[in-house]
Amino acid sequence: MFVLVNLKAYPCNPVAVASAAADVDDDTDANVAIAPQAAHLSAVAETGVETWAQHVSPVEHGSHTGSALAEAAADAGATGTLLNHSENRLKLADIDGSLDAAERADFDTVVCANNAEQVAAAAALGPDAVAVEPPELIGTGTPVSKADPDIVRDAVDAAAAVDESVDVYCGAGISTGEDLVAARELGADGVLLASGVAKADDPAAALADLVDPL
Repeated sequence: MFVLVNLKAYPCNPVAVASAAADVDDDTDANVAIAPQAAHLSAVAETGVETWAQHVSPVEHGSHTGSALAEAAADAGATGTLLNHSENRLKLADIDGSLDAAERADFDTVVCANNAEQVAAAAALGPDAVAVEPPELIGTGTPVSKADPDIVRDAVDAAAAVDESVDVYCGAGISTGEDLVAARELGADGVLLASGVAKADDPAAALADLVDPL
């Protein structure tokens, strides 16, 4: 089961969270990755944990001030990237361009989507995975697997109808081991979460509890 922890711009210690994630990854059957701020990519990667960029821009080398260049993220130690998170929405053409940029950097990719229809559209672009995340549940502590399990089931079916090789992750409100198990039982290949770990008083304990059922 893949567990991708997005640290967003929360005031946490990214190296401490990453070190805890590396330990959990070594000691359990979960595959844990951390997506820190761009400025922290190198420090997080040095812990040995799988490190993801929170975004890469649909650009190549050149005059692109303020852009997140995929090759620069790779140089810093990233091996994957999130795209189209609900807090950083992209047009379909820009998602496609960012996937091209990620491919140049040999990144794994997850494209976020709100519902089954968007999952299908994202899967058609050829990412490694899509993550279904109803925006209204993000950060609430109420997982989509409880609020509306059919959203996850429909997303899994939608992705499979387009490309069976595209994994489906469950996001929004994930915070406990029970949530992780529920996502797996609904057909998800992994989970995407943020505040459940990044805002926890003890991120290491939160991670350990999260993957304990595995």
